[in-house]
Amino acid sequence: MSRKKRRPVDWGEAKKRCRLNQEDIDMAQALGMTPASLVKNIPAPGQMWKLPVKQWIRDLYQQKFEVR
Repeated sequence: MSRKKRRPVDWGEAKKRCRLNQEDIDMAQALGMTPASLVKNIPAPGQMWKLPVKQWIRDLYQQKFEVR
């Protein structure tokens, strides 16, 4: 059986799919995240407890760098 090959996700696609702006992309890169990890963490409709990727990045950035 063959496996479906996945193409790598680039920052432009992650920006569009996660509804991020350039500031959010810069924060994600400072945290060491990859575009694939951002796309992977988009909450499904049944995951109402999960934050949107934009808010998740901002919360992690604030915790790590203590910016207010």
